[in-house]
Amino acid sequence: MAPIPTPPAEPQDSPDAYVGLESGAAERLARERGWPTVRSLPPGAVITMEYRVGRLNFEVRDGRVARAWKG
Repeated sequence: MAPIPTPPAEPQDSPDAYVGLESGAAERLARERGWPTVRSLPPGAVITMEYRVGRLNFEVRDGRVARAWKG
């Protein structure tokens, strides 16, 4: 039987650090800090609830990150 793959470790980074930043700058910073997937969403966007290791989500309001979370 093949071994179960180990997912890569997420960056040791707090999503709260991105709140208030301009969205483009926040995305660049997240990638520099090692997040392989960064997703920007408008407020109230309909999204699936699956958790993805290595993904950082931003809710962007008026060009700034209003909320950030992993998965």
